[in-house]
Amino acid sequence: MDELIDILTPKGEFTGKTALKSEAHKNGWFHATVHIWLFTSDKKILLQKRALTKKVFPGLWDISVAGHIGAGEAILTSAKREVFEEIGLELEEKDLIKIGTRIHQVKHKNGIQDNEHHHVFIAELKVPISTLKIQVEEVDAIKLFDLSILKDTKNLENVLLSRFNEYYVSVYNKIIELLNLQKF
Repeated sequence: MDELIDILTPKGEFTGKTALKSEAHKNGWFHATVHIWLFTSDKKILLQKRALTKKVFPGLWDISVAGHIGAGEAILTSAKREVFEEIGLELEEKDLIKIGTRIHQVKHKNGIQDNEHHHVFIAELKVPISTLKIQVEEVDAIKLFDLSILKDTKNLENVLLSRFNEYYVSVYNKIIELLNLQKF
């Protein structure tokens, strides 16, 4: 779905300009996205299998939920909206723990240029995945994997991308840190 998004500088500052997502990808303009990694207290991570109709990484088991921040939309509002749209889960702002922002620059073979500032969150999944409702236009399936999958993506086929292993390990470390804090 094409949507209106804010155009950012390479440093992540607002330019005051907006464009359709397709224009931003065509021209390589920086813009903002949200990544929400959902984990369970028993050290599982929810991954979604991207719909085969997706323009980048179709059919890949990927981040629990991700999406573009709409023009003028607050980051947390976007994160909550994307989680609800893609998997039917209602989260409160207090459930979302921001663990960082990362710059992502990838030029895809199909001409899409992803120049994005990813606002990365973790949140505990406290409901059975059988209660979630996937958005079929975006997601083919959801599944819980052992959290350790984030540490070693080198020998996996169609699950995450080994070139982003450092990012996944940082997410793993933050989740483990939070789970260890919850024990006390």
